[in-house]
Amino acid sequence: MIELDPTRSASIQQETQAWLEKAVIGLNLCPFAKSVHVNQRLRYVVSDAATPEALLKELAHELLSLMRADPDEIETTLVIHPLVLTDFLDFNDFLGAADALVEDLELDGILQIASFHPDYQFGGTAPEDISNYTNRSPYPTLHLLRESSIERATETMADTDAIYEANMVTLEKLGLEGWRALGLKVSPA
Repeated sequence: MIELDPTRSASIQQETQAWLEKAVIGLNLCPFAKSVHVNQRLRYVVSDAATPEALLKELAHELLSLMRADPDEIETTLVIHPLVLTDFLDFNDFLGAADALVEDLELDGILQIASFHPDYQFGGTAPEDISNYTNRSPYPTLHLLRESSIERATETMADTDAIYEANMVTLEKLGLEGWRALGLKVSPA
């Protein structure tokens, strides 16, 4: 088993937090992220998993931990897994197993998983398309979310589709050079 040393693990968490602060919150890609971050209700987990099977086991543990946690203390969790599923197609294939795990644990409708990857690519887009950057993170990352938190957040918005549309406008204005200027760890796309 490969283990990340504590210094490397801390660096991975810091790079992910910088991405969250500068891109996700700084560009307002997710208007709900700021309050969770500011109120320190976001848990970061840097995984040592080196195989999809080990990651699935850890994901089960983290889903159950989030379910049991007080939402006022831990509202959401980022599972960052730098040693496994670094190829986007493998990562994308794994998402089916992750969703099946949510169902197997009988957490469907209670928790859900959002996905981020350094090489994230939406269907029908070119790899360098700026729209892909809404889901590009420094490392492969699974975001565990409470359905109740999503419902509360979306109740305050008249049109949640406007988030996606605003993100596309923001990223088009920013462009790849603007994204690079954020100074974040990025995949060499």
